[in-house]
Amino acid sequence: MMRDVLPHFSATPAPCFCTRRDFLRRTGQGFGMLALAGLLDKSGLLAANAQEALNPLAPHSPHFESKAKSIIWLFMNGGPSQVDTWDYKPELFKRDGQKLEGFNNETGFFVEEVGPLMKSPFAWNQHGQSGTWVPEIFPNIAQHVDDMAFIHSCHTETNNHSPALFQINTGMSRMGFPSVGAWVTYGLGTENQNLPGYVVMYDTLGRGLPKGYSQNWGAGFLPGIFQGTALKHQGQPIDNLDRLASMSDEQQRRQLDLLASFNREHQQRTDNDAELATRIESFELAYRMQMAAPEALDVESEPEHIKKLYGLDNEKCSHFAKQCLVARRMVERGVRFIQIYSGGEENEKSWDGHLNIEQNHRGFAGETDQPIAGLLADLKQRGLFDSTLVVWGGEFGRLPLAQRPKNDPSRSGRDHNPHAFTTWFAGGGVKGGTHYGETDEVGQKAVVDRVSVNDLHATILHLIGIDHLKLTHRYNGRDFRLTDVAGEVVKGILA
Repeated sequence: MMRDVLPHFSATPAPCFCTRRDFLRRTGQGFGMLALAGLLDKSGLLAANAQEALNPLAPHSPHFESKAKSIIWLFMNGGPSQVDTWDYKPELFKRDGQKLEGFNNETGFFVEEVGPLMKSPFAWNQHGQSGTWVPEIFPNIAQHVDDMAFIHSCHTETNNHSPALFQINTGMSRMGFPSVGAWVTYGLGTENQNLPGYVVMYDTLGRGLPKGYSQNWGAGFLPGIFQGTALKHQGQPIDNLDRLASMSDEQQRRQLDLLASFNREHQQRTDNDAELATRIESFELAYRMQMAAPEALDVESEPEHIKKLYGLDNEKCSHFAKQCLVARRMVERGVRFIQIYSGGEENEKSWDGHLNIEQNHRGFAGETDQPIAGLLADLKQRGLFDSTLVVWGGEFGRLPLAQRPKNDPSRSGRDHNPHAFTTWFAGGGVKGGTHYGETDEVGQKAVVDRVSVNDLHATILHLIGIDHLKLTHRYNGRDFRLTDVAGEVVKGILA
């Protein structure tokens, strides 16, 4: 009798089960899962979780209603000088050439090159009903100051580019954390499922990426699908955007379907691994982008008067103009977050005016002034201004002192300043023509209504409908958020 029984117990499991343990997990335990599924379905949770697993970029409801639906962040890489852009300081003109008593020489990066107070090299005038002071280098943006809210009291924790870039982009001064765009798309998804939810455009004149490179728009410990998609400045903006000439659409679709079936079968055996689900979706997104991205990036299809509005016919600013126009086209098509970098990696190839602040800032303002003004005007005339939050700023400010090495006393640059910089907002949910916070009389330190990087991030999230305290992700046993354990919304700029 034992001979009849033993072969039965030692029989190989059916092909659909790898092991006896797998058999038990997928049969006996399945009844408990059915019961749980029923409870989740009654609570309205099952469909939401299933949808999120299938497509993590599906649009989600915000925590509360907001005007802004998309964000365009105009990033002036290198650290624009607040006292030469948006923080007018007449005291600097009076005290030009004087020593700043009590100044800590270690505030900047070059501690041996600290000079006297230095006035702005630009002429300033008041504009708009708000009477906002604007330097001569921004003649076009000056026409929009009544739509902009300026925060003059921003400050950060470091005077070095890479950690300062990480902090302004991720909330932390070290690498490995999710960027603002990743958090926004993680919380809200995106409206257009045929384009990336988060797009980055860096310098197109061959001046390189910002220091820290793609870490500035990475997803950190969030699923990789939420990282920024960077558009290249040469060749195809996105790798492998065109289908192979030897493959038809039907063949590619069948290939992807087969790959997806293998991946999902594997996913079932790995407890619905989130990273695998993200990878499956990335293949599908890449396929859909082959159809949608070329059209979205085709600025040549725009009318001539729109191209001229942005400055595509102006050789000095045409590269940045194209990026701003692409940003508008992306927003128009439901992309959630776009970030554009002005300036590259090396000092004088960005807003990092150590040698000559007048030459440096006049040059980069000339590249960005008309395109940014064109973007604001175009968003308005298309009815997109209220639903788009536009942010302008850099990673820190600059000292009101001259940076002058002993062997070159004629040099008129400015060193880094983490204690004060200006950021302005325009569009969705912002009170135009407002000025929040103040620096001291020479613009060295934020002294009134100081605003930290955490506060800036809390405000950006609030304006797009996210409570920064509720947007969290569990990692290594801890709930992380963009604003860490700090952050207050700057209510003074809200409409």
